[in-house]
This record gives sequence, C-alpha cells and structure tokens, in this order.
Amino acid sequence: MQKLVESRWFTIAITVVIVINAITLGLETWPEAMRRYGTVLVILDTVALGIFVVEIAMKLWVYRLGFFKNGWNVFDFTIVAIALIPSAGALSVLRAMRILRVLRLISVVPQMRTVVGALFGALPGMGSIVAVLLLVFYVTAVMATKLFGETFPHWFGSIGESMYSLFQIMTLESWSMGIVRPVMEQHPLAWAFFVPFVIVTSFAVLNLFIALIVNSMNSVHAEDRESAVAAEHTAHDEREHLMTEIQALRADVRALNERFKTQSAGGGDESKSSTD
Repeated sequence: MQKLVESRWFTIAITVVIVINAITLGLETWPEAMRRYGTVLVILDTVALGIFVVEIAMKLWVYRLGFFKNGWNVFDFTIVAIALIPSAGALSVLRAMRILRVLRLISVVPQMRTVVGALFGALPGMGSIVAVLLLVFYVTAVMATKLFGETFPHWFGSIGESMYSLFQIMTLESWSMGIVRPVMEQHPLAWAFFVPFVIVTSFAVLNLFIALIVNSMNSVHAEDRESAVAAEHTAHDEREHLMTEIQALRADVRALNERFKTQSAGGGDESKSSTD
C-alpha cells in the first residue's frame, strides 16, 4: 500500500479527481447547469469526497502517527475534515467551504509546493516591511487628518478613515481623479503630500515584498539544486563503491579459478604417477 500511495500514477489520479471536483463545484453555482445536471454534479461531488476520504485513510494506515509529521498531510486532512462536517442548519455556510478542496492541488503539485514554501520563507522579512509600512501609514494618516480632515471629513475625518483612503491611494485605485485632484481643488499644494507618499509606498515599500519573494524562491531553487547535486554525488559514490566491490569479487573469482585449475592439474599428475 505504501508503494501505491507514493507512486506517480496515484498522485496523478488524485490530481485529476481534484480538478474534476473543482469543475463540478464551479458548475453548481450555475443555475442552468444545476437545473439540467444537478443530480450528476451532486453524485460526482460525493464520489470525489469519498475518494479523498479513502486516500487519507490509506495514508493514515501506511504512516500511522507519522502522517501528521508532514505539514502537507495535515493540510490535506484538515481540508477533507471540513468537507465532512454536516452543512445543514446553522452550519449551511460550510457548504461554501467545500471549494477549499481545490487547494489540495497545492500539496499535490510539487511546483505549487515550492511557491508556497517560498512565500512562507519570505514571511520573516515581510514582517519587518509590514512594520515599516504601518509606521509610514500611521504618520501620514495623522498628517492627512490634520491637513485635510476639516474640508474632506468623509476621506480624512479620522485616523481610520485617513488610513483607508491612503490605502486606496497606495493601491493606485482612482487615487488621482477620485481623491487627490478633488483635494487639490481646495488645497493646491496637496500634491506635495500625496506624490511622495505614492513613491514611498507603491514604488518602494511594496516592491520590497516582490524582492523578498523572488529572493526566497531563488533560495528554494538553490536548495533544490544543491539537494539534487548531493543526491547525484551520493548515487555516484554508491556506484563507485559497487564497482569496486564487483571488481574485487571478480578478482576473487579469478583467484579461485586459478587455484581450482592448479589443484586439478596437480591431482591429474598424481593420478598419472599412480598409474605408472
């Protein structure tokens, strides 16, 4: 069973089931599809869930408590367990969480696991950047509330409203025509506040997130390459050791053959002398 659950074809089969289940869950949101094929979609969803339960049960049987030592196994177990919770009555909202099963693709596809691993690897550095960004937001929110709060209370009437408006500006969503230009009609020099804010947050701090993620992914790929090279070296050393043992064994076999021939020749001479 361990060979089965760790085989490539087993992984491919589970991946196909996840993709099909994702399609059926999406079709369930389409009223026309539910009207025509609702029964089939529900059956497919139930079958997919049954396959996932059998898969988890097989892995639990193979690995026992070691199953929970792997974070991806815990992730899969949690997703399937959520799907098994009854979704009737007050828990009907959990029906929407069935789509979480699609996230199992992350644990099945190695490339996706690499991306997620890189994201988690970048989290410590992201914490420092988030702290700097929050500090910038707090300082600028206080300044914006003092500068523009009286004339534009719906955008900058309080620190909370100012932070939300500044967040919109940082994302560059209608920041110029929607907020900055109306403010500049009352405060012509407001550009001197908003332009440096956009440069610092959108073009500097946010790009640090991208740099961290790219650096983390490069580190993950470098570790994978080092692991592959180490495995190749180990395999090469094992092959060299095996060849050495084979050569030594051949030498022993040749030595035994020579000894056998010598003994056979000696025995023949003794027999001939006896006959004479």
